[in-house]
Amino acid sequence: MQDSQSVAAAASRADREKRWAALSSVCAAVGLTGMKIVVGLLTGSLGILAEAAHSGFDLLAAAVTYLAVRFSGRPADREHPYGHGKIESLSAMFETLLLLGTCLWIIYAATNRLIHRQVEVEVTFWSFAVMATSIVVDFSRSRMLYLAARKHKSHALEADALHFSTDIWSSAVVIVGLIGVAVGDRMERLEFLDHADAVAAIAVGVIVVQVSIKLGLRTVYSLLDTAPAGLEDQIISAVQAIPSVADCHRVRIRHSGPQVFVDLHVLIDGSQSLRKAHDLTEQIEQTIEKIAPNADVTVHPEPV
Repeated sequence: MQDSQSVAAAASRADREKRWAALSSVCAAVGLTGMKIVVGLLTGSLGILAEAAHSGFDLLAAAVTYLAVRFSGRPADREHPYGHGKIESLSAMFETLLLLGTCLWIIYAATNRLIHRQVEVEVTFWSFAVMATSIVVDFSRSRMLYLAARKHKSHALEADALHFSTDIWSSAVVIVGLIGVAVGDRMERLEFLDHADAVAAIAVGVIVVQVSIKLGLRTVYSLLDTAPAGLEDQIISAVQAIPSVADCHRVRIRHSGPQVFVDLHVLIDGSQSLRKAHDLTEQIEQTIEKIAPNADVTVHPEPV
């Protein structure tokens, strides 16, 4: 009774920590999006406006992540015997689509500015201030999300952390573009640097593409129940090392959010008592849990 209560208390505490991490990310996204929109409109910087659009999608993604984390923690029921962990994978897929949409808009707008029209960009102190602030905030929240994702094995929080960590690099690219524009305005020989802002916006789009592909592949693997590389071999080797186990086969592994489910068949002595067979299956479960902590293990014993 005490064990079940302690497990429930630990799960409740984990849900609260995951929700707090996701909610703080939403609040940070609201502040950054507002600042970038205001400064981008005042200065005419496409790089900052591209970052504002990126942060706007970040806000939507953070909100979806918060909802996913909130509902994925619900216990298993008759309709969802493996729990609701796949909601986190769906959240990650939604973030991937948002990233791709952001990327297409940024590249289109930047290319259009380079080819068809020139917009005067006013580089001010606030241009650099908002981007520097963005880097500091994105670094702190991505680190917090990574720590929470690693601690609770949350795919949604990990995707959110990966998403926001790219904002650090894209913001740095925008700052480089603004510096190029400022230098081009002061030195006639370097007038070509006037296009640095648009080029920086394209660089932001390229960064978003790379992250989208990486995040999308990981999400697809999760939704297709792709087993972690090497985990099956580790389980088979560890189980077959138990003296009373003759063979281990038909190992099936799947993820549902942070939970790992392992099903396997083992060949054991068919003449032993049911009590001994039961004790052996518990030993097998404990062996697997050393490799995959907190795994939900189902062992099917077969007589040799």
